[in-house]
Amino acid sequence: MELNGVAALVSGGASGLGEATVKELASAGATVVIADLNAERGEALAKEVGGAFVSTDVSDEDQVQAAVQAAVDTGKPLRVAVSCAGIGWATRTVNKEGIPHDLASYKKVVEVNLIGTFNVLRLASAAMSQTEPATEDGERGAIVNTASVAGLEGQIGQIAYSSSKGGIIGMTVPAARDLAAAGIRVNTIAPGILDTPIYGQGPESEEFKQRLAAPVPFPKRLGTPGEFGKLARALVENGYINAETVRLDGGLRMPPK
Repeated sequence: MELNGVAALVSGGASGLGEATVKELASAGATVVIADLNAERGEALAKEVGGAFVSTDVSDEDQVQAAVQAAVDTGKPLRVAVSCAGIGWATRTVNKEGIPHDLASYKKVVEVNLIGTFNVLRLASAAMSQTEPATEDGERGAIVNTASVAGLEGQIGQIAYSSSKGGIIGMTVPAARDLAAAGIRVNTIAPGILDTPIYGQGPESEEFKQRLAAPVPFPKRLGTPGEFGKLARALVENGYINAETVRLDGGLRMPPK
């Protein structure tokens, strides 16, 4: 997939993994629409890369459709959609006091992470399906979703987060099969522990990140958003990678806690 001269949509694109992906796609010549709730950062980044920002709750059908339409309205064919929007939550199924996991918080995590990813996938791919094929193979687009190694080996307290990310992994193959007729590929990245702003800054933050990196075989550090962005780009550009979930974790296998 040639990125120069196409439109791309990145949900959660105002910071972290999404921001790195926006910059990577833009550097390759794509016009990127940033779908995020953080208007200040999103608008600043859009100005920096020559793209556009649309305030978007990924679980809201109308808002995602507006973001997709903004990509279509760039006048360039929408070929790429990368879902990076997501939230975390940590609560045991039943805590030490015998209190069960709050149902509302479980639903919220699934709504944003899993349903939000599906919402972007279905609406973006519908728009892609109306474009002319870009290659001799008949390719019209490429979608990259963001799961987590927690979707495969979730830790204690990650029941909601792991469920949502496992669902994203589970949708990868059927989505790729569904969209094959339209010439749209679907792949998923399952990151391990990546160094994003969520961990904060300063000596205490650095010490905490060193502890997180300890079980990573090699390289013995946290991954970077830039490495995620490069992988997302590679999955878009390589036309023969389809229906795959690719771990980005330095060989990490998550311990129970």
